[in-house]
Amino acid sequence: MMNWLKKKGINPSLKTYFIDGLSYMALGLFGSLIIGLIMKTLGEQINRGFSTVFLGDFFVDIGTLAMSLLGPAIGVAVAYGLKAPPLVLFAAAVTGAAGASLGGPAGAYLAAVFSTEVGKMVSQSTKIDIIVTPFVTIFSGYSIAALLGPGIAQFMTTFGGWIEWSTVQRPIIMGMLVAALMGIALTAPISSVAIALMLDLNGLAAGAATIGCSAQMIGFAVASYRENKFAGLIAQGIGTSMLQVPNILRNPFILIPPTLAGIILAPIGTTVWIMENNSSGAGMGTSGLVGQIMTFQTMGFTMDVVIKVALLHFIGPIVITLLLSIYMRKIGLIKEGQMKIHTGGK
Repeated sequence: MMNWLKKKGINPSLKTYFIDGLSYMALGLFGSLIIGLIMKTLGEQINRGFSTVFLGDFFVDIGTLAMSLLGPAIGVAVAYGLKAPPLVLFAAAVTGAAGASLGGPAGAYLAAVFSTEVGKMVSQSTKIDIIVTPFVTIFSGYSIAALLGPGIAQFMTTFGGWIEWSTVQRPIIMGMLVAALMGIALTAPISSVAIALMLDLNGLAAGAATIGCSAQMIGFAVASYRENKFAGLIAQGIGTSMLQVPNILRNPFILIPPTLAGIILAPIGTTVWIMENNSSGAGMGTSGLVGQIMTFQTMGFTMDVVIKVALLHFIGPIVITLLLSIYMRKIGLIKEGQMKIHTGGK
């Protein structure tokens, strides 16, 4: 059986599905939702700053389209990462879309992985391969999405309930809990944006969420600079910290510094230097600087707010995460190369 699977290009292992597969899922996420949100936000800011709005509307339209194609992008990215043959690769766009519609990004990933491996099994096995392979790939992917998607959606609702409960606690505890949970949601293959919008996070809770999410992105960007250099700094700092998910699975200790940074800084934003935001920016962190732009829209663009944003969204996470990660490297909990990200290049 293993020889037959190997002949079909199927190598079942934790590395294949939870390291390689998630690495390419992150690229699909970056190439659709993340870059789309950046372009949409850019267009909205052009519209706000200039009287000629055609260019702004153009960017908004592009960004909205890119965001809506999250599922197909993840499907194709995962299938490509698993070295799918052409017909399986193209059909994975459909299975990714099905998974996303029923279970969000995680649903798209599961549907893409399952359908890709099943599609490989039947690929080039019949004389009507052009019909059989995409049929089986799409059928299997949609079936797994329909089977597991509701469970994933329920988990999202449960996780959102934790966030909602956290928002009614005392300011210090609320800040710590919301920052930790939303930060982890942003880095994990679930949608922190969807959670923020679903719960309509606003005010202090949204401010704490933005701090936690920013700490994840900026924290991972600077902590892994020695492995990923400037390209990794940008990819994680204004792109997505989800690029680190495969590395987190290899060594969960690397999640500690940015998460603690958010936990430490968020109570400051809920009690001392009050930070607020809206639901659109709460789950974005520094992705495309959407979290910061929405903070300015909520609190006003004043020097006081600029300083707070600089300290709690950027400088604080840089300092705390660097100190913690350097210490953890020194005592051997984080080793050289364990934060290297894969961006699809050679």
